[in-house]
Amino acid sequence: MRWLVLALASAAGACSGASRRPADARAQADSGFAAMQGRGEMVMGVNQYTSAHVFEDLPDGGRIVLDRDTSSDTAGVARIRQHMRDITASFQAGDFAKPFQVHAEAVPGTAVMAARRGAITYQELDRPRGAEVRIHTRDAAAVAAVHEFLAFQRGAHSAPGHEGEMHHVP
Repeated sequence: MRWLVLALASAAGACSGASRRPADARAQADSGFAAMQGRGEMVMGVNQYTSAHVFEDLPDGGRIVLDRDTSSDTAGVARIRQHMRDITASFQAGDFAKPFQVHAEAVPGTAVMAARRGAITYQELDRPRGAEVRIHTRDAAAVAAVHEFLAFQRGAHSAPGHEGEMHHVP
């Protein structure tokens, strides 16, 4: 009987521990996401919770979109446009320090994108509430690297892959 009580107590403890683990993991994920959002605000110059990203794969590369919630925040829109011009120039030079600063880790795809920078072009385009960077290449390895980079960004930012799915993080 004593072993039955111990077994039941142990099982109950395991179950209650198991129910805590997902919440603990969620809290860690939430705090990690919040930390990334804070680093993003420092690097990009705008509140990440009142801005929205899209990281879209295209057959010849992809595009990165960053918009403010409203076009009336002209200072925020201007900061986004400047940030997108800065990353266009940096990426063209093979410099991916800004994504590293935001994510606090090497971002997948960037090593190949840097190595094949001569085969990739970047173009910043203003939008009514922000800007986008269009990434073009005919190099198959570069396209794969761009798609890897964009997939990582979609996951890390909880961002869509198409503008029609665009939303702002709650």
